[in-house]
Amino acid sequence: MKNLSLILNAVLIVAVGVLFYLHFASVPGSKKSKSSDSGHVASGVPIVYINIDTLLNHYDYYADLQNEMLDKQSELEAQLNSRTRTYDNNAKDYQDKVNKGLVTRREAADLEQSLYQEQQEILQLRDQLAAQLAEEEQVRNRRLVENIMVFLKDYNKDQRYQYIFSNSFGSNILYAGDSLDITASVLEGLNQRYRAQKESKK
Repeated sequence: MKNLSLILNAVLIVAVGVLFYLHFASVPGSKKSKSSDSGHVASGVPIVYINIDTLLNHYDYYADLQNEMLDKQSELEAQLNSRTRTYDNNAKDYQDKVNKGLVTRREAADLEQSLYQEQQEILQLRDQLAAQLAEEEQVRNRRLVENIMVFLKDYNKDQRYQYIFSNSFGSNILYAGDSLDITASVLEGLNQRYRAQKESKK
């Protein structure tokens, strides 16, 4: 899922830090090194995870962001299509005049130049609109990640967890026990907070 790349990249940075910590925590003779049968990677390091696919599929804020992006995409496509239709009509009009011999060669050359310029402007507009859409999607993704991270900071204000990973299909976490999955709890809290924020804006 394209929207997850930003989230997963952030998680990879955290994962490297965890592996670094666990490597040195397990060095023989280290006082911090202990085996654990409780499902945690190392005792004293409470670790849980969130299934990002499940979270995004049921997070109201993400659904609203997706709908906003679809609306924006439709708006920009309509703008581009309008310019393209105008160009097509002008090109047909030019061809019709040439076929009927209604313009001189000089006038035909001027019309061709005008059509070429219009075509280049449409291509430039297409690129601008695509860049605008990509930027807006990037900003919305950052807002989504920020929203989740701010919530998790409050969610974990008692510091019961040292690490909260994101897990999704194809991620670097190949296995995680169900007992470490806090997706449902986090999702419920995120949706409650978002719904309250939406109500307060009405």
